[in-house]
Amino acid sequence: MKEVESMFPLQSIRVLDLSRLLPGPFCTMLLADFGAEVIKIEAPDLGDYARHYEPKIDENSVMFHSLNRNKKSVTLDLKTDEGKDQFLQMVGKADVVVESFRPGVMKRLGLDFPVLEKINPRLIYCAISGYGQTGPYAEMPGHDINYISFAGLLELMGEKDGKPIVPAVQVADLAGGAYPAVTGILLALLEREKSGKGQFIDISMMDGVISLLQSTLPNYLMKNIPSKRGEQMLSGGLACYEVYQTKDGRWLAVGALEMKFWRVFCQKIGKPEWIALLNEQDEVQYKLKHDIQTVMYTKTLAEWMDIFEDAEACVSPVLNFAELVNHPQVQARKMFEAIEQDGIPVKHIGIPIKLSRTPGKIRAAAPKLGEHTEYYLNQDKS
Repeated sequence: MKEVESMFPLQSIRVLDLSRLLPGPFCTMLLADFGAEVIKIEAPDLGDYARHYEPKIDENSVMFHSLNRNKKSVTLDLKTDEGKDQFLQMVGKADVVVESFRPGVMKRLGLDFPVLEKINPRLIYCAISGYGQTGPYAEMPGHDINYISFAGLLELMGEKDGKPIVPAVQVADLAGGAYPAVTGILLALLEREKSGKGQFIDISMMDGVISLLQSTLPNYLMKNIPSKRGEQMLSGGLACYEVYQTKDGRWLAVGALEMKFWRVFCQKIGKPEWIALLNEQDEVQYKLKHDIQTVMYTKTLAEWMDIFEDAEACVSPVLNFAELVNHPQVQARKMFEAIEQDGIPVKHIGIPIKLSRTPGKIRAAAPKLGEHTEYYLNQDKS
């Protein structure tokens, strides 16, 4: 069946996106993928800082292209009266404003939520910040590493008796900021259907990370049991849930938590006598990990994967990007897509949310800086 624009679930929603870099743009990218009209409001000189990262395709970075597909770009200088007036005109026809400035910046510009909601009472305003709009740290600067450190997550990351390990993915920016922002915006849009009113959404990336600690933090909150790095059930405490190195220097991920999987794992590696050790105490687990590692060193990753082929043991190879992009499961899920821009194929990470009837779609490449300024400023004068 031919896809039409009206099939997108957010087709009628207009979003003014003042955010830069990663959390806000990732949030609005998801909205744009499902049909929202996302208009990036950028400073005329530099625009979104992510445009200038390396490596680049044309004048913009590959990161910028990835995060800002399906969007429009309007350049406004919000420090001038003219720029503010133009922005306020656009607010009158918008459904959502997203910004990721430090608390207080929009108020100093005279463009905070109390001002904007007078112009548009149906406006939903989402502010993404490191520590939230309230509290003694509200205006303190920070980055992902700071938010996960304050949230207690960084303390748990790494091996027993080792130093905390910085994750390779920006957990606070994405899981703690962007996804809660999307959820908050969709909740507010749903509520607006009942009340007819907009509201303010306060997203703290630190708060978002704290909310992710569901498998560890309740132990302390309710039983006063502290969590130690490298000793938690799912982060180094169990031999059945660990990463092991193979003969050729590659890595094998084992997630055989349940007895039915552990039994198969032990049988496949020729150690059925270890089946009874699944839930033994810490000292047994540490020795067992050492013994499993000794066995893993006897074969290459490919040899182990042949042994575990079709075996239900929750064993998987640790893939690099070259292997990831060619993996049949990833390809079947269409997690990589390419579109053309100025004759150049631009490869994108696909859409992770799969809707059966109204799926998202990568429809357009990222905009050039200010590409749509004239169109929207003229449109919003009418």
